Amino acid sequence: MARQHRLFAFFHLAAYTGARRGELLNLRWSDVDLDACEITITGSAAFIDGERIEGTTKTGRTRVVSIDEGTVRVLKEHRRQQAADKLLAGEQWRGTDDHVFTTGWGDPIHPDTVSSLMRLLIKSYNNPKDGPKPAEPLPRARLHDLRHIHATTLLLAGVPVHVVAARLGHVDPSVTLRVYAHVIRAAEASAAEIFAKAIET
Repeated sequence: MARQHRLFAFFHLAAYTGARRGELLNLRWSDVDLDACEITITGSAAFIDGERIEGTTKTGRTRVVSIDEGTVRVLKEHRRQQAADKLLAGEQWRGTDDHVFTTGWGDPIHPDTVSSLMRLLIKSYNNPKDGPKPAEPLPRARLHDLRHIHATTLLLAGVPVHVVAARLGHVDPSVTLRVYAHVIRAAEASAAEIFAKAIET
């Protein structure tokens, strides 16, 4: 369902980078280097009292996050689709600031839109209008859960905590250790077995 949506690239990038919602909605194409396979998180966007506000990241720091080749392809397709939207809108196009994620008219996207859209996509997948329901329905999830999945997957795969912290934009690895203590404990539980196997082979 999400793959067919015009904002599929947003959800893909959220899952594959662990970036915060506001950070991705603030992202410009000038922050995206598809040749180097990386994006630069420079700030964040939010709505306060009905007004869009753009400022620094939560920590006040800029960070570079690497992306894989599959994500590069997703972003290239998204840019192609955005160019088609702009062509279709013509003089009605309202985009003025190079945002990666916009409405079909070029306006920056409201943060609540992507949060509610994720719930709607899960609901549509679990209860399709046409055809049978999936054998394994998707659980309820929030947009922020994609960030947690990213971190958890990396930590369980053995990626060093300081690397995960850098990707997430945590000011210090101790923050990552505290937030994901349960994941790290699970990884530690298998450490003895991993060591024994390494020594025996």
